[in-house]
Amino acid sequence: MGMIQVPVRVTNPLDRTKSFKDNFWVDTGALYSFIPEKRLEEIGLAPISSRKIVFADGRQEKRRFGEAVFSINELGESVTCPVIFAPENSLYLLGATALENFGVDVDPVSKKLKPILGIIGGFLSSK
Repeated sequence: MGMIQVPVRVTNPLDRTKSFKDNFWVDTGALYSFIPEKRLEEIGLAPISSRKIVFADGRQEKRRFGEAVFSINELGESVTCPVIFAPENSLYLLGATALENFGVDVDPVSKKLKPILGIIGGFLSSK
């Protein structure tokens, strides 16, 4: 499919005057979005917990975890998304949970984000 980038504004949900905008690689294989921790600290974002994650090279590490408001202009929407406080010089990654929160997937032909239908429920009960 190839990789695509999208511009994303990241905002501190507790102080909406603090934000930054950068290009994020869309990574459907990453569960969480990944942002260098210094960038999150610059906007005053505080972690709420920590999570054990597995890097692409197989390393496992416990990283700080928080929530930020993501805005994507082409979607005309802002939503709260989980985020991992990444090591310095890490790529900015937009992970699967953010894509689900926005209700989008990557269109491999146009290489753009496209809306998808939200599926609610996994089975029907019978009486």
